[in-house]
Formats: sequence, structure tokens, C-alpha cells
Amino acid sequence: MKRENKQQKVYRVLKGRIIEREYVPGQRIVIDQIAKELNTSSIPVREAIRQLEAERLVVYKRNVGPVVAEVNESDYLDTVRVLAVLEGYATAMSAENTTIEHIQQLKELNSQMEEALEDFDIIKFSKLNARFHRVLCEQCNNPYLLEQLETTWNRLDAIRGTGSTLYSKRVKESIQEHAAIIKLLESGNNAELLERMARQHKITTAENFEKRRQNLIETNTLPS
Repeated sequence: MKRENKQQKVYRVLKGRIIEREYVPGQRIVIDQIAKELNTSSIPVREAIRQLEAERLVVYKRNVGPVVAEVNESDYLDTVRVLAVLEGYATAMSAENTTIEHIQQLKELNSQMEEALEDFDIIKFSKLNARFHRVLCEQCNNPYLLEQLETTWNRLDAIRGTGSTLYSKRVKESIQEHAAIIKLLESGNNAELLERMARQHKITTAENFEKRRQNLIETNTLPS
């Protein structure tokens, strides 16, 4: 495995903290503090922050500096609900064209996701998760549907960055749900149930996000 440089390490740490909501939206990122904590100079920190800014996870505010970007919750939830319908339908259609190689690829991706979770590498997990869903849908043999899926996936990434609304509890559940989808896909005898399962998998992510958001709001509004 190629060793990561200082900028890559800072990027991984900062993005992981943003994804896990250790750094909450609106929170200031103190460059000197991060540099001291990670035993590096300010240069790799600034480079990492620029990369996160390009991914819309960080924004610069005048007289403040870099802060964690706000999530457009409404856009996110609306997009995930549409994606749930598209992915459910595409998964059911893909069942007709599933091969042993296709099933094995899905199993391998899910296994790699488990390993990434054990290593606390949420960024790698998120990328594998995105790849899993693409592989799950790509056998549908409907170019227009795949085009709409790609557009919706890209829209979701633009709202908050790849996988950045996932967090520890949900990722564990997600792996289990993936395994159930693979098992049903492998059996090849119930496309309707497969569509419902794939759709609910995505909807559950939206529901968990909304529940977690509400909990944060309630916590922040409680009297001190």
C-alpha cells in the first residue's frame, strides 16, 4: 500500500471528522491547532482544506477563515428519496442480467467495506459504498435510467460530498442490508421484493439522517 503524505493524512482526518459530525456545520477549523495536533506545518493543512473546499465540505468566511459547510437538508432528503426509487427499479431490472461475476464483485465490495470500517476509514468506506451501488444498478441495460442515476448520484455528492451523511451506526446497518440484497439477488426469484428492499435501503439512510438531525436540533435547544 502506498504511504500517504502529510497533506493526504490531514485531508483524511479532517474529512472523517466532518463526515462523522465531530466537526459540526458552521464550526471553525483552526489551521494552527490542526497542524500542531497532527505534528505538521500549516502548509499541508491549508492544502487539505482547499481540497475540502473544492468538495463543498468547507467554506471560507470573511474575518473567520475556514468553517465546515452547512448541509442543505431539504435538498439532500429530496434527492435521496428520488434516488431510492431509481435504484430500486434499476436493481430489480439488473436481476434479470445478473452473473456469477457480478455477484462476486458485490460480495467483494461489501467485504472491503467491512475492512474499511474496522480500520475506521470512513472515506474509503464511502467510496466503496458508492461503487457498490453503481455495480448493483449497472446491469439494468437501460441507458436512460443509468443516465438519470448518474445525474442524481452527482447531485447528492454536490450537496454534501461522497458518503458524508453516513456515520458509524448507519454504516454497520448498511453492510448488513447490502448482504441481504446480494442474497436475494443471488436467488434470482423475486424481483418485486428486491426492488422494495433496495428502495427501503436508501430510504432508511434518509430517515436516519433526519432523525439524527432532529436529535441535534433538540440537544442544541435544551436549556443549559
